[in-house]
Amino acid sequence: MSFAIAAVFTFLAAALIYRLIFSVFFSPLAKIPGPKPFSLTKARLAYEDYRGSRTRTINALHRKYGPAVRIGPNEVTFNSTPALRTIYGAGSGFERTSFYSMFEAYGRKNMFSFHTVKEHGDRKKMFAHAYAKSAILKPDTAAMIEGKVKSYLELLEKDGRTSEIFSSLHYFSLDAITDFVYGRFGKTSCLQGVEKDRALIEDIMSTARRKLSWYTVHFPRFTKWLYSQTGMVGCIARQFYPMQLPTTYTGIRLYAIKACQEFSKASAEAKENETSVISKLWKHHRSQKENGIDDVDIAAECADHLLAGIDTTSDTLMFLIWSLSRPEHKEFQQKLVDEVRSISESDLNADGIPKAEVTDRLSYLDAVIKETLRLYAPLPGTEPRSLPRAATVDGYMIPPRTVVSISPYALHRNPDVFKDPLKFNPDRWLDNSQDTAEMKKWFWAFSSGGRMCIGMHLAMAEMTTLVSAIYRKYTTSTTGGFENVSPGITGRYEVFYDETCKGVREHECRVEFKPQAVATGV
Repeated sequence: MSFAIAAVFTFLAAALIYRLIFSVFFSPLAKIPGPKPFSLTKARLAYEDYRGSRTRTINALHRKYGPAVRIGPNEVTFNSTPALRTIYGAGSGFERTSFYSMFEAYGRKNMFSFHTVKEHGDRKKMFAHAYAKSAILKPDTAAMIEGKVKSYLELLEKDGRTSEIFSSLHYFSLDAITDFVYGRFGKTSCLQGVEKDRALIEDIMSTARRKLSWYTVHFPRFTKWLYSQTGMVGCIARQFYPMQLPTTYTGIRLYAIKACQEFSKASAEAKENETSVISKLWKHHRSQKENGIDDVDIAAECADHLLAGIDTTSDTLMFLIWSLSRPEHKEFQQKLVDEVRSISESDLNADGIPKAEVTDRLSYLDAVIKETLRLYAPLPGTEPRSLPRAATVDGYMIPPRTVVSISPYALHRNPDVFKDPLKFNPDRWLDNSQDTAEMKKWFWAFSSGGRMCIGMHLAMAEMTTLVSAIYRKYTTSTTGGFENVSPGITGRYEVFYDETCKGVREHECRVEFKPQAVATGV
C-alpha cells in the first residue's frame, strides 16, 4: 500500500515538473519575453493583484522586456499599436473572457459582460442610437446636462466654495446618468441634497470592494458558494467574507431594479413619452417583440449603464480639477479660463450655462480632458480578450484561448510617444513640435472597435459643459494639503493616483473655488 501511495505521489510530482518545464521552455508562448516566475503559474500575477500593484507592475515589465510580455502560463500583455488593432479592432473576433462575469447583474449578462461579438452586437443595437453624439447634443439631453451643471454650481455656493469634490462630483454624475437611463422613473436628486439618493454613493466607497473583486476573479466558484450559505454554515462562512454584507453595488442594484419595476407598471402612454434608455429597451420587451428580452434583462442592462456612468465621469472630473488647481499648473488653468470666458452670451442658455454643443468645440478644453484621461484613465487596467483560434499578434504566434490584453495605463506612459509621460501637460496636444497624430494612435481612454465605450459622448458632454461653467465663474486652487497629495480612486483591485505625489488619500479631494470678476458680455 505504501509503495502504491509513493508511486502516485511520484507520478503527480513528475507530471507537475513536466508541466512546469513545458510551460517555461516548450510552450508556444515560451519565445515571448517575461519573468520566468510569471510563466510558471497564474499565482504570480494573482499575487500582484492581491498587493494592488498589477497595473504598475505590468507597465514596469513592458519598460524592461518590450511591447510583448508573458505574464502567465496562458496570458500575454501587449503595449503596441499593431497589437491594439489586432486584438481590439473592428472585426478582430477576439472575445471577452470570464473576467467580465463579475459585471453581471441579477444573474444576467449585459452588453458589457457578453463574451461573444454577436451577443454584444445584438444587445447594443437596441439602444446604441441613444448614445450617438448627435442624440446627446439634441435639445432634450443637452438641456438635462446643462440643468445638472446649474445644480452643481448652486451646490458649490451652498457649500461655501471650499468643496470636497470627490463626493460632489459623484452626486453630479449619478444625477446625470439616472436621468439619462431612467428618466422620471428613477432619476436621483443628490445635488439637491436628498440624503437617500446620496447614500447610494456610499455603496461604492468601501475599500473592501477591492478584496471582493480579487476573490470573485480568482476564486469565482468559492466566492459564490461562500455567500450562498445559510444557517449554521452561513454563520461560519460570514467570518471569511472578503466583504461583509451588503456587498459592492447592493444598494445601487436594488435602486436600479426598483426603477425598472416602476417603469414596467407605467401606462403605455407614459412609456411612449419617455426618451430615456429604459424606454429604448422596452421596445424590445417580450410583450412588444417575439423572442424579446424580459424585465430582468432590462433591469440588468440599465443597472450596468448606471454603474458605468458614475465613477468614470466623476473620477475624471476630479483629477481634471485637481490637476488644474495645483500651483505648478496655474498656466494651464489660465489658458482654459481665457478660452471658456470667450464664449459669447448667445452661446449660453437661459441660466447662463454654456451650451453643450458649444463646449464640445473648445480646443483647449479638449486638450485638458485628453491629458487628464491620458494620465488618469477611468479604467486604466488591462482589458483581457481571447480568440478560439490561433492568431499572430505583433509578430508573435498566439495559441487558441490564450488570454491577451492591453492596458491604457501602459499605453499612455510610453516615453517614446509622450515626452515626460508622468507630467500633466495639456499643451502637448496642441504643440506643433509634437507628433500629435502618433499620440492619438496611442490614446485609448475609451477602448476601441466594436467594444468602444458606448457612453463616451455622454461623458464628454457632461465634462465639457461642467468644466466650462466652473472656469467661467471660478478659479480653483488645492486646499487641505492636496498641493502634493494625490486623490485616489478604487480600481478593480488597486488604488490609482498620481505617482509623482508624496502621498495619497483615497476617495477625497479638496479644492477651493474663488469667484472671478464678471467678464464683459457675460
